[in-house]
Amino acid sequence: MTPNFPPIRTAPAAAGLRAELRAFFASSVKGMTPARRARSWSGWDEEFSRALGQRGWIGMTWPEELGGRGASQLERYAVVEELLAAGAPVAAHWIADRQSGALLLRYGNEALKADMLPRIAAGELYFCIGMSEPGAGSDLASLRTRATATEGGWRVNGSKIWTTHAQHCHYMIALVRTGADAGDDRHAGFSQLVIELASPGVTVRPIEDQTGDAHFCEIFLDDVFVPAEQLLGQEGEGWNQVTAELALERSGPERFLSSHVLIEQLLATLCDQPGNTLTALTGAWAAELWTLRQMSLAVAAKLESGENPMIEASIVKDLGARFEQSVPRDLQAAYDDDAWGHDDGDLRETLSYLTAASPSFSLRGGTREILRGIIARGLGLR
Repeated sequence: MTPNFPPIRTAPAAAGLRAELRAFFASSVKGMTPARRARSWSGWDEEFSRALGQRGWIGMTWPEELGGRGASQLERYAVVEELLAAGAPVAAHWIADRQSGALLLRYGNEALKADMLPRIAAGELYFCIGMSEPGAGSDLASLRTRATATEGGWRVNGSKIWTTHAQHCHYMIALVRTGADAGDDRHAGFSQLVIELASPGVTVRPIEDQTGDAHFCEIFLDDVFVPAEQLLGQEGEGWNQVTAELALERSGPERFLSSHVLIEQLLATLCDQPGNTLTALTGAWAAELWTLRQMSLAVAAKLESGENPMIEASIVKDLGARFEQSVPRDLQAAYDDDAWGHDDGDLRETLSYLTAASPSFSLRGGTREILRGIIARGLGLR
């Protein structure tokens, strides 16, 4: 299989959304410092998420009877892109809108869908992702969290790590082992469970990073009971389900817009005649952003048509993480007091935050090594 990124034209309906979105976001982020806006998809604001839900901008592609509006993937893409470009605080609803809701829609039973999807779309129900584990990291096939069948459901024991905003979320969709330990087929015997984080036996411990934020968490599961109806899809099919989920996680504009506010702030702060280094740097960023955006839109189009573009999504994530990590690094190297205007305090603060935060960009959604293994296998190179 070879990656395929066909040319994409933005749908007219998606283009028509942008004026409305920009007007709303301009008022919503007014007064926020650039350093705060640079947090965007790690910024937790439940009131903002509820306001988006009231406007129908969460769960947009879902059926109307389940809280959605039957919109296309490209319309949803327009909303996500404008949110991130504005630096809006989207973390509360982010994971539920991007992938947990899509999983529920595809694999959940009717009771789960009817209960959870309208609340997610309203910006009132929040999810986190239970994939990585201590000692396993991004090698999901080596995870050891186990769910044992019991009367009425499952008993779950184990732990998860790098679980974003688990301390605030209501539920976690966890990949667990329900079958025999790995034999010749390392991907067999996994299932996905919807675990309520208020359940007895669940302990959530935030992990503070070097910026002082604590959005990553470790979760301990000690004999946690999960009702049988909260199994997603079929027992033993968890691996196939989670690979489809990762395509949703890896391909969006969040994979190359995490440093966008810094670029925006730089352009606002540069003096009238910047030197050749900064001129070349901003030109290179613009060219790479355009290319990554076209690739990401192509993946959205494939998702719209029902395909599972795992290789293409992995390429977008790998290249996007490299780009958004390079922006603060390269700007730091090029920093010259003579090149800036007088009022560059916001720029310095934003640069300081992203320099400290950017190492995590290649961790979330799968490490670079895992992604390149997926790409190599897909291209028949290993």
